[in-house]
Amino acid sequence: MAKSIQELREERSQIAAKMTALVEKPEDQSWTVDDQKSYDDHKAAIEGIDNQIKRKEEILNLTSDQQNHVNNVAEQLNISNDEATARNLKLKACTNAWMRGGVEALTSDQRTFMQSEVRRVNAAMGTQEANNGAALVHREFVARLLEAMKAFGGMRAVATILPTDTGNPMDMPTTDATSEEGEIVGENTTASSGDIEFGTLSMGAFKYSSKSIALPFELLQDSGIDIEAHVIKRLAMRLARIQNKHFTIGTGTGQPKGVVTAASVGKTSASATAITFDELNHLVHSVDPAYRESGACKFMFNDLTLRDLKDKKDTTGRPIWLPSISETEPDRILGYGYQINQQMADVAASAKPVAFGDLSHYTIRDVMALMMFRMTDSAFTLKGQVGFVGFQRADGNLLDVGGAVKTLQCAAS
Repeated sequence: MAKSIQELREERSQIAAKMTALVEKPEDQSWTVDDQKSYDDHKAAIEGIDNQIKRKEEILNLTSDQQNHVNNVAEQLNISNDEATARNLKLKACTNAWMRGGVEALTSDQRTFMQSEVRRVNAAMGTQEANNGAALVHREFVARLLEAMKAFGGMRAVATILPTDTGNPMDMPTTDATSEEGEIVGENTTASSGDIEFGTLSMGAFKYSSKSIALPFELLQDSGIDIEAHVIKRLAMRLARIQNKHFTIGTGTGQPKGVVTAASVGKTSASATAITFDELNHLVHSVDPAYRESGACKFMFNDLTLRDLKDKKDTTGRPIWLPSISETEPDRILGYGYQINQQMADVAASAKPVAFGDLSHYTIRDVMALMMFRMTDSAFTLKGQVGFVGFQRADGNLLDVGGAVKTLQCAAS
């Protein structure tokens, strides 16, 4: 009989506890060949359990995300959860009908409902966009898209998300308090001035396109297919990948400034092809303790780098990677959690493969006005297809000047 997620988690916790006890045994007890074999066996067991849990959680998370969305809609519109569920089902039916046949495919009731939705969205945005029949815009569609985008990349999982109704430029205040301190003053002595200095970083809204998505007539005609879910997944994949790339390594010129671009270098490795334990430790300590002691700091690197770091050892020969004992805690490198981001560079000459710090100081601005257009011109019709294209505006920047995030850069050669 297959084990439940809870049973798998309990088994994982037991193995993780053994690994932690093994690695954290007194330093006067040397790390032996048998210790390493036990560690490796436990690690392989953990990885097998993680794969089982991941498969099961994907199904549960889908249901959980849908319920969270219903709760959010109910709160925003001040309606009951049952009313929010009914409303979402109605919007989904309208969206699927529109995707299959355009405005003409909507019933009279659906047209009235969608026109009301467009007016509501436009009023919230202070605009008159998307009033023509070729465009689709409603907040629930946008919200589901943004939720799906978290599955691709890594920046949306760690950054601060700032949703705005419009894309007007906005100045975000910055300040550096890491060197500020008070003073001792004598009796009847005037305190010194210590005014706070603020700067600004501007955030705009770059327009991202999904590129056109062509769906065959056969797929659109199959009533058993949830077209909305299919298109959301494709839109999310395309938009999230390019945005995650820019939020990670964007230049800041004609595109968002990525966290790696904005952060300063905390440590440069001696090698162009490898990272040592000491260099990782130096990177950690390059971030001010004021950030590290907040409990919010973590590493960020790609999966290939994680693979190599899992085999890395400290100066006593003990592995620096440990799995979490509790499901509320992350797996750890040097005692810190980590975020996988495939846009982080591989270890190579002059590359910056590792970032460390409080990544929540990176802010992503989402403009809640995604528009999707349905195209039925001859370029698609002659191929038996209908085309769709989505546009979404977003920006991102590291809104910190005190060094909340630092990177490790490999040697040039």
